[in-house]
Amino acid sequence: MHCPYCRNTDTRVLDSRVADDGGSIRRRRTCSSCAKRFTTVEQMQLTVLKRSGATEPFTRDKAVAGVRKACKGRPVSEDDLACLGQAVEDDLRSQGLAEFPAHQVGLAILRPLRTLDEVAYLRFASVYRAFESADDFEDEIAMLRAERSAVPSSPGELLDATASAPPG
Repeated sequence: MHCPYCRNTDTRVLDSRVADDGGSIRRRRTCSSCAKRFTTVEQMQLTVLKRSGATEPFTRDKAVAGVRKACKGRPVSEDDLACLGQAVEDDLRSQGLAEFPAHQVGLAILRPLRTLDEVAYLRFASVYRAFESADDFEDEIAMLRAERSAVPSSPGELLDATASAPPG
């Protein structure tokens, strides 16, 4: 490890701690030459296995760029997209694997996008899942409606649903 101040390669670790719920390791270091302290963060490199067989590092920006196109003209802010990108990366990291097929990255994008904006979700899903007809859109919309009707939209509905449920 090179010291960021004097570029000396002789540095010593003073303290190591797990950070980001186990997703990275934070190390406090000191340089034996200039005696300055600095912090490094080690994080597992995620790799995407493309359909062609090539691999490339996972980049949150690339995942968000595809979603940004689907969100064009929708009430979705850059902060929303940043949060979605973080959720996708967190989902992939939580699986504990270093390499993912591109298909799995797309699935990780669909889950949070569905809750963020249904229209953007349909746009992204239509390209990602290669919809071929209006029937594909209708099937996806029917699935969205079924999920929406299965989830209570207000706390009062949740109380009504639990009060009318049989004891058990």
